[in-house]
Amino acid sequence: MAIAKALLQRLDRSSAVIDQIPVEFNPTELTFNKSAQHAEISIPGLDAPILQFVRGQSETLALELFFDTTDQGMGNGAVPVTTLTDQFYKLIKIDRSTHAPPVCRFVWAGRGFPGAGMTGSHSTQNREHFQCVVESVRQRFTLFSPEGVPLRATLSVSLKEFRPLHEQLDQIRFESPDHTHVHVVQRGDTLTAIAARLYDDPAPWRAIAVHNGIDDPLELEPGTILEAPPLR
Repeated sequence: MAIAKALLQRLDRSSAVIDQIPVEFNPTELTFNKSAQHAEISIPGLDAPILQFVRGQSETLALELFFDTTDQGMGNGAVPVTTLTDQFYKLIKIDRSTHAPPVCRFVWAGRGFPGAGMTGSHSTQNREHFQCVVESVRQRFTLFSPEGVPLRATLSVSLKEFRPLHEQLDQIRFESPDHTHVHVVQRGDTLTAIAARLYDDPAPWRAIAVHNGIDDPLELEPGTILEAPPLR
């Protein structure tokens, strides 16, 4: 298939775009892989174990990128193809300011990005891009100038989904009062407001306080992860 114009964006800590790297020749194939982890609970006498959902697994995206600089000459003064491939290779290298490789975003200019058309209870998890970190880069150089300058290369790139906790909680929006909720405390939060959001009722705030061992409900530290237990 022909992919609309694709590019990788490099993000800062606030998810703002620092720069973007266009793909010179668009990939002809993209492979997305998403799975879920289930635990098997064995019960004697049953024909099959009971499956209990544990958690989702990180989604991955695999693609191959093609680069060529032969149109700028193949003799003396030939332009190394690494001037292009190094832009992608650096995305797996450690950034000195964050002490980790950068967070990226894979986008294309066309419509119909995988995951953009979910409806119903999944509509809050719609996406128009793939936020990720670069998991691996395999470089294969296939053409050289007489002086040994690399002129053509294929990069096999693997991207792994990157979604912070607060973003996942906001997108999933757990609703059932019969399951344990998780909430990241924001500045200005109160237990009554959290209870109202999770249970549609501010009254169970004491259950949250007891479950999390909170002695002073007025002293909630931003960033603290609270569990809101099932209501019996």
